[in-house]
Amino acid sequence: MTESKRRQFLKTAAVLGPAGLLVNRHATASDNAIPINSFPDIDRGHVLRTSGQLTESASIFQENNRAVPVAGHSQVLVCGGGPGGIAAALAAARSGATVQLLELAGCLGGVWTAGMLTKILDVSGKSGIMQEVLAALAARGSEVAKRSAGTVYDPELAKVVLEEMCVDAGVKIQLHTMVVGAVTDESNRLVAVVTESKSGRQVWTADRFIDCTGDGDLAAHAGCRFDLGFGEDCTCQPMSMMALVTGPQPEDVHEFIRETGREAKARLYKFMQDAGINPSYRAPTLRHLHSGIYSIMTNHQYGVSAFDAGAITKATIEGRREVHEIVRGLRDLGGVWKDLAVVATAEQIGIREGRRIKGRYTITSEDITTGLKHPQAVCRSKFSIDVHSLEIAGNPESIETLRARGVRQYDIPYPALVAADVDGLLMAGRCISGDFFAHASYRVTGNAVPMGEAAGQAAAASIDQGIMPHELTWSAVATETANPAPTAGQLPVTSK
Repeated sequence: MTESKRRQFLKTAAVLGPAGLLVNRHATASDNAIPINSFPDIDRGHVLRTSGQLTESASIFQENNRAVPVAGHSQVLVCGGGPGGIAAALAAARSGATVQLLELAGCLGGVWTAGMLTKILDVSGKSGIMQEVLAALAARGSEVAKRSAGTVYDPELAKVVLEEMCVDAGVKIQLHTMVVGAVTDESNRLVAVVTESKSGRQVWTADRFIDCTGDGDLAAHAGCRFDLGFGEDCTCQPMSMMALVTGPQPEDVHEFIRETGREAKARLYKFMQDAGINPSYRAPTLRHLHSGIYSIMTNHQYGVSAFDAGAITKATIEGRREVHEIVRGLRDLGGVWKDLAVVATAEQIGIREGRRIKGRYTITSEDITTGLKHPQAVCRSKFSIDVHSLEIAGNPESIETLRARGVRQYDIPYPALVAADVDGLLMAGRCISGDFFAHASYRVTGNAVPMGEAAGQAAAASIDQGIMPHELTWSAVATETANPAPTAGQLPVTSK
């Protein structure tokens, strides 16, 4: 970042007041004192204490204004390193932009890796980066991965594959970093992101921003409107804790392995019930990954807010406990299950639903049931309206009635990826603009990747053309960056 750009940023931020990043922190320190308005060198033991005032009721701490260092400037800043974020970063970098990728977890991949999803849904008809990822997972994976063309994968392998792809493309990566704020200028253009990490509080400036956080964290911090959940109570779909297990031989549990057919779920559920094991998810899923390693999804955590750390913590603890209880119950049956054991539970619980950020177009249930065709389509989806039961008793009749209509293959329009309330901000993944039912279809990761790819290309193209993303004609960009369509038989037909 040039000195002139840094001075301009600090000037802009100062105009914003407390909502921005005012520079002036009155710090006190211990033996290793540092000058006021300087930043601590943590490696040398410098200390910068938090200063402010605690209210008499001790319910609010009023923190003093503080100086925050600008960690760097990039042309494109991607927040969230899940499936959509990886594709966005790769596409922007390959389009010639300098790219910074920030990720909360300790690895790239999001729900693919930290969430141990192990199955990529709705990849049929997708080309470009989605095909690159699948090919890499198939080529370097097990026979199971090869037979599924990479859609069933080992999450540990996925970590290194995704990291290598981003590093090779020149993407700068910072893990263990949470988005905690955003700065807009006088013209309502996003100009900076605020983060917290082991490096402390930092600011990142960029020309364009892409929110791939899943829950729309960046957009929400920037002041964008959003919708949430279903009905007046904004009820969201349940969360699930994934796990890896080992023990049985594949041929001994063949009838319960999901890839043998949809009926495998029902067989496993009935088997569990007959054994006195009652999973909170009524369609428990067992997938064989490789060797004697399987993934398993057996639980639902209902009514949990994606924005309540305490509630997510409780759901995580309960979900992990249920996984271990079910595994112990199966192991106690003996026979083919006698050596069943948990290898690992997911670092992050699987969150199906968070904010749906208001975009320049909102995908609706009518769009997906009638087969929307849009002139600025970034990809096509045909995944079902997949609403996991909102409560243990099942879904309301209004949800089941619409689900029964089914989905016709539909377009995901570029304007649904462009924030309506802030300029310079794009979105990809499940936080794009759509209603509850549309989200329940497009939220799967096979759609997140082409969304991210389009957002990355659009960010770079808008910089090149000197316009904002909402002023961009996506069809022209798509023509210039077109990937060859997959040939017949290249892609597998996928199901849940």
